[in-house]
Amino acid sequence: MKIAVLPGDGIGTEIVAEAIKVLKVLDLPFEMETALVGGAAYEAHGHPLPESTLKLAQASDAVLFGAVGDWKYDTLDRPLRPEQAILGLRKNMGLFANFRPAICYKQLVDASSLKPELVSGLDILIIRELTGDIYFGQPRGRRIATDGHFPGADEAFDTMRYSRPEIERIAHVAFQAAMKRDKRVTSVDKANVLETFQFWKDIVSEVGLQYPEVTLDHMYVDNAAMQLVRAPKRFDVVVTGNMFGDILSDAAAMLTGSIGMLPSASLNSKNQGLYEPSHGSAPDIAGKGIANPLATILSASMMLRFSLNQVAAADRIEVAVSKVLDSGLRTTDIWSEGTTRVGTADMGDAVVAALAK
Repeated sequence: MKIAVLPGDGIGTEIVAEAIKVLKVLDLPFEMETALVGGAAYEAHGHPLPESTLKLAQASDAVLFGAVGDWKYDTLDRPLRPEQAILGLRKNMGLFANFRPAICYKQLVDASSLKPELVSGLDILIIRELTGDIYFGQPRGRRIATDGHFPGADEAFDTMRYSRPEIERIAHVAFQAAMKRDKRVTSVDKANVLETFQFWKDIVSEVGLQYPEVTLDHMYVDNAAMQLVRAPKRFDVVVTGNMFGDILSDAAAMLTGSIGMLPSASLNSKNQGLYEPSHGSAPDIAGKGIANPLATILSASMMLRFSLNQVAAADRIEVAVSKVLDSGLRTTDIWSEGTTRVGTADMGDAVVAALAK
């Protein structure tokens, strides 16, 4: 089982180190190779996604990814900014389906910004289409300066587009996931304003006819954002486009208590996947040893489950994380009175110890 390890920038190196620590105690035949990505790769090679890193990722069964980005790169030309690395990996590996579970652990109900009765038992799966939409549409009508800005320009716009096959395949992923859960899908769009999302709504409805056991409803994105805060447990599987999914999944993250608890998986048609925490590189706390590694450890669990066919090992990690939370250990982002504050490495060590029991 070949894993490409891409720690990236900021806290990426710290949190990935803890996930690797956990993977190594499972005593499974992993072959791990580490490479530079993001700002670290730009510093060494002049590009955030060097050809050698891309080839390693493409040749691996799965990619364990940390985070990319730093404020000091904000003045670079857009194609050279660290965030372009993740977009390049998605595009070149065909990673079209992003799974972002938002689960509120019973031990962290009080850490959520919502009332306990709203989030207790919360288990939402947001499925975000990753390779279409406005992020990959062609930019038009703008003059780009060397620093990525637009001096003297009169307008700037980007094109939002989706093709039928792109919508059909992500819809099938959502309905198939729902069949293994509560058999409910909410498709989020803006069909009342955007032609692209009327097209989306029509095609998701067509695909839904192939899954008569699954209840499908449609919701405008502004209402979906409101309902995530008002009544989040009304959702089971949420499927939406690239930009809406980016925004809604981060909003859902805070329902769970901290974005530091949210893993994610990005899969292609061969179940080759890239696994990363939902949060960013957090340069403000990098090197301080206080970042929460649990989202990355849980991303490693998703990697075992979806790409490496090691379901029992994935279950073991998830049980171990729950045991650690039961013990009262907390990193700063989820700490509260009556619990014990620990650092990044201590939290990783605690998961390793729980796995050994």
